Amino acid sequence: MSRILIAGCGFVGAALARRLASENHEVWGLRRSPEGLPPGVHPLAADLCQPESLRNLPPDIDFVFYTASADSSAAEAYSAAYVTGLENLLNALGEQGQSPRRVFFTSSTSVYGQSAGEWVDENAPTEPEHHTGRIMLEAEGVLLSSTFPAIAVRLGGVYGPGRRRLIERVRRGEAGVAEGPPRYVNRTHRDDCAGALAHLMSLDAPEQIYLAVDNEPAEQNEIIRWLADRLGAPPPRTAPEAEAPSRRSGSNKRCKNARLKASGYQLIYPSFREGYGEMIK
Repeated sequence: MSRILIAGCGFVGAALARRLASENHEVWGLRRSPEGLPPGVHPLAADLCQPESLRNLPPDIDFVFYTASADSSAAEAYSAAYVTGLENLLNALGEQGQSPRRVFFTSSTSVYGQSAGEWVDENAPTEPEHHTGRIMLEAEGVLLSSTFPAIAVRLGGVYGPGRRRLIERVRRGEAGVAEGPPRYVNRTHRDDCAGALAHLMSLDAPEQIYLAVDNEPAEQNEIIRWLADRLGAPPPRTAPEAEAPSRRSGSNKRCKNARLKASGYQLIYPSFREGYGEMIK
């Protein structure tokens, strides 16, 4: 049994906490309002941006997972959640003489600036143009240059139970498909986020960086048409290229999960079909 701290125990962190607690690990869930954490998880009320609230972390922590999320996509919110908060937690661990076996950070595929449908893996150049990717990359640097053994896990667009915005937009006929060349998106189901993190915790000699995405970078129009068919919704309208959300986004790359799979992880939801199909059911 390990003693585990999950900092920023929200959508992904709570799923991870539930999984680890069910495996008889002792788990603390840190967030500003810790009510509603999964059964068996110790609540820890603290604010990662307030260093004084981190003075009394549980002792003898074996593993730390930093799964915080920003309050908005504004640069200030991103920097506070992913850089300042992470720095504060690492400083608190050091000041308290903690020596975790590993610290994990849930990063993002936004660290890649590729936008022409290129395939990317953990060794691909990371030259993001948008501040979200630049700040995520800065946070990775903070962690990987710290004194603690660390792993950055780059997640695709996280979806899962409760996150039904795209499903409902398709159901209402509001999601249009875009004209123009294919535009690829990368997704990770919440349960595979938790599953991959728990799996990497068990490895004796993991790599420092992993891409945790599903097996199939999908073209956005294909996802919308598939959802419309499964929902029995009207065929999606065709929107001018500049109007479609997937066209306005800077993302258009195909991420490989070969390193994660080679480590022994088996996806619960190999593609958007299984993940969204379960949500529709």
